[in-house]
Amino acid sequence: MKTIFNYFKYSAVILSLICFGCKTDKHPIIDISTQQMEIQTVDSIPSGWNTFKYKNLSNETHFIVFEKYPEGKGINDSRAEVLPVFDEGMTLFNEGKTDEGLAAFGKLPAWFYEVAFTGGLGFTSPNTTSESTIYFEPGNYLMECYVKMPNGKFHSVMGMLKEIRVTEQKRKIKEPKPTINLSISSDKGIISNDTYKVGEQVIGVTFLDQKAHEHFLGHDVHLVKLSNKAKLEELDYWVNWLNPKGLVTPSPKGVTFLGGMQEMNKDNTGYFNVNLTPGNYALIAEVPEPTKKNMLKRFTVK
Repeated sequence: MKTIFNYFKYSAVILSLICFGCKTDKHPIIDISTQQMEIQTVDSIPSGWNTFKYKNLSNETHFIVFEKYPEGKGINDSRAEVLPVFDEGMTLFNEGKTDEGLAAFGKLPAWFYEVAFTGGLGFTSPNTTSESTIYFEPGNYLMECYVKMPNGKFHSVMGMLKEIRVTEQKRKIKEPKPTINLSISSDKGIISNDTYKVGEQVIGVTFLDQKAHEHFLGHDVHLVKLSNKAKLEELDYWVNWLNPKGLVTPSPKGVTFLGGMQEMNKDNTGYFNVNLTPGNYALIAEVPEPTKKNMLKRFTVK
């Protein structure tokens, strides 16, 4: 009896070790959620490829962008030296004082220009889930949403700011294999030759270059499902945060945001997952006048 017991005990140990090894090929999911005006998730993650699932349980459209901060800087520095500047500048813009608003942004600390945008989860409509996979180097990051309240206040000013540490320990999982490839550049816009089909898709987004556009930010890619009520000219206007009603809640009628990939540096690639159902869609970048920049692309899934 003892021999049989030991056999099963050692077999269980071996099986558990085998299963542990199998986990390195899978992408563990890191959950993020928003109930109102907060970002709920873990405080640290390993470096390497990480997959995030964002559940927007609130009544407003949100996104999550990851910002790698300079060593020694973090959320307290942002709250003290960055958020007040953006709040002041946006308040002046909303009052029609454009020149004064632009001047206010000159108060940003020098270290802020060392912040690197490293991707994230694109615009996600209320009661909608999005998913992205991104490669992370070790360091200190902030997660932020700067969609605006009806009164023009940034969500980050209202509390949608979260610090997360990426450790030296590296996650041993492989880069995703996309079913759809697209790229984006400042001169060619969004480029995609793939056919979009019904079902689960892994969309890879490669940044051929990156630059600051007229709104001081780089380009990114967001996926939108369009109803018959959608007006692309309203969406084109809304995605520019510098516009008085840009990024202001509520988002344009007739659109459902399904995620995407936030801005990254040149030659980087991020991935987002989506279950495509029949209908009309668009890919759009959060830049001023995306239609003119070839950064608003419509397509149909049948």
